[in-house]
Amino acid sequence: MRDLMAVTARPEVISLAGGLPDTSTFPAATFAAQMTRIAQESAAEALQYGPTEGFAETVDCIVEVMGAEGMLPDPDDVIVTTGGQQAIDLICKTLVDPGDVVVCEAPTYPGAVPVFCSYQADVVQIECDSEGMRIDELERVLEELDSEKRRVKFVYSVPSFQNPAGVTLSLARRRRLVELARHRELLVVEDNPYGLLRFGGDPLPPLYQLDGGDFVIYVGTFSKILSPGIRLGWAVAPPPVMEKIVLGKQAADLCSSTLTQRFVQEYFAEGRWREYIESLIEIYRGRRDTMLAALREHFPAQATWTEPEGGLFIWATLPDFIDTSDLLAKALREDVAFVPGQAAYTDGRGHNSMRLNFSGVDDAEIREGIKRIGKAIAEQVELYGTLTGERPAQQRTHHPGTPGREGEEEAPSPPGSEAAGSGKDDEGGDVLPFRRAGEESA
Repeated sequence: MRDLMAVTARPEVISLAGGLPDTSTFPAATFAAQMTRIAQESAAEALQYGPTEGFAETVDCIVEVMGAEGMLPDPDDVIVTTGGQQAIDLICKTLVDPGDVVVCEAPTYPGAVPVFCSYQADVVQIECDSEGMRIDELERVLEELDSEKRRVKFVYSVPSFQNPAGVTLSLARRRRLVELARHRELLVVEDNPYGLLRFGGDPLPPLYQLDGGDFVIYVGTFSKILSPGIRLGWAVAPPPVMEKIVLGKQAADLCSSTLTQRFVQEYFAEGRWREYIESLIEIYRGRRDTMLAALREHFPAQATWTEPEGGLFIWATLPDFIDTSDLLAKALREDVAFVPGQAAYTDGRGHNSMRLNFSGVDDAEIREGIKRIGKAIAEQVELYGTLTGERPAQQRTHHPGTPGREGEEEAPSPPGSEAAGSGKDDEGGDVLPFRRAGEESA
């Protein structure tokens, strides 16, 4: 991932890889005015060390953001961190010893994988479907671990517009997860960077709201709703856990940037932060739709993908004979990048999947990027057919943005494809939260 981010920093590369918000949308005049006010009115404080937990005024802004999703955290339970990434690291530093079990979704946030591994956690991943993490599977795994006398330190979840899959944990599963946490006295880490970036569907209560803060540790960030460059996130945890997180924060960096904390305070004082998020939602909705249309046009009939109702990502799955790590090397030669699926697993799964980001580049680059990736895929499919003698399923003919037309032949699943099967799991969700090329969403 580190090497990939270095490559995608090259200006000629169309990056569909990073989880990049569009920072060009933030008004430059507003930024200049806010920084000028800081320089004129509070320069000395902004350039000095601050409290480890963060300024009280910054915490007030965090409470306001969480309140927009129906949460009412105690300010004393909040700590300001250097991005949401540091919050995940501090939680692991606080709770995980080598060999401890951490449970997360499959696939999971690629940035969390190296954190778990760096603390030598034994990571157990639970399959996702169209309704998010399968809680029936989680319960089965917890029972197995109990029989082995192994206690899970925490369950990590990105329940809303999950990174990387784009799916959202259903209300029924959210409630069941919270019930499990209470019954087992099990900590759940809710990572919620995208909850306010909803394009469609009805808002769902965060796990923290359903739990009340007893067993859910909440992780948030300003990266996706303001700017990743300010490197400010936060964690909300029960007091006994927060006490240790604060000690870990002191050891890590003493305090998060006081200058950018002051910037957040100035920004929120203007009272327009919700308007800015609404503008982002409109932009990202359009770019999501552009990417979905491009996928229908340029990806083969065997491909499937998610259609998220918010967030920043689409998860695409290709025929089983394609390895997206190899495909990435070919795509980079065409100056386009994505995240291979294996980065979201700890056990080698995801070899034929990819994460695609639609928020960081404009419509024209999305169309061109998907076209280039589609060309590389087509070459792989053709080569497979040549080597095996099997005729690959033909891609449907359709216009950009138009679903497959009535009467078009359904492409068969390739050998080993995950698309085979009944299409339903034990909890009623679609086994694969994806659409085939040309299929119209429900």
